[in-house]
Amino acid sequence: MSSDNPGVTPSSDDRHALGHHYENFPVASWLCPPGLRAPIAAIYWFARTADDIADEGDATAEQRISALDDYRSDLMASFTSAADSGRWPFVFPPLRRAILQFALPCQPLADLLDAFRQDVVKTRDKAGYADRRELLAYCRRSANPVGRLLLHLYLVRDDSSLAMSDAVCSALQLINFWQDLGVDITRGRYYVPAEDAIRHGLDPAHPEHWAADPRARALVAELCDWARALMLAGAPLAKRVPGRAGWELRLVVQGGLRVLDRIAAGGFDTLHARPRLRALDAPVLLWRTLRM
Repeated sequence: MSSDNPGVTPSSDDRHALGHHYENFPVASWLCPPGLRAPIAAIYWFARTADDIADEGDATAEQRISALDDYRSDLMASFTSAADSGRWPFVFPPLRRAILQFALPCQPLADLLDAFRQDVVKTRDKAGYADRRELLAYCRRSANPVGRLLLHLYLVRDDSSLAMSDAVCSALQLINFWQDLGVDITRGRYYVPAEDAIRHGLDPAHPEHWAADPRARALVAELCDWARALMLAGAPLAKRVPGRAGWELRLVVQGGLRVLDRIAAGGFDTLHARPRLRALDAPVLLWRTLRM
């Protein structure tokens, strides 16, 4: 959140701004079925607000953990007849309606909060991730629940589709990590597995030194190859999701792949510059989406 108090409710202008930096979660777009826009927006604001409690402003780690605990209590209240605290009026009333109308499961929402809590602890302890398996375990709670909640709304619930959704969501999360690597390191948090850094001759305990080391680009290139392979493994899910939502998923997949293209075009130097998609990428995205 933009406020120093993690529990404060952002203004409408703040909420509009927040939407721009949660790029991998398209919210109630024009491709989304109209009947699902309200629950998708409710899920989005639940995740967005919890992420900001963990990450934005000048609150201490202890304040963030306390606010996340209160937020979890309000989530649990949303699955019962109990009243919530009222601290986040733009989050929990719409979410409660979505839970009642669409029988949203509790576990994916709780998993998201576990991941945001872990973000606070990892930042405070400056602890990284030992290997890819540990990082994917984090993605399982920080990213994959969003895809599973959306598939629940689309009535796509078979194990194969859920596995492909997990691959797409984890890939999007990893792409965001490699895109934001320089920013994350500056903020005292980074997601590069230690074993990958060591293999490239980089000290995982001192990522602030990587920007001056040419081996860092080779590391980012390898990590981007990993994310691309995950995305391609999950991409066939777009053909299983019905109607306009399937086309939106195609755009999400191609958007992630295009970001990887941008990282490659920049020489994998995301420690110095953050590549982003621009208006000129739109024709490429549309063409690739149509070809899927």
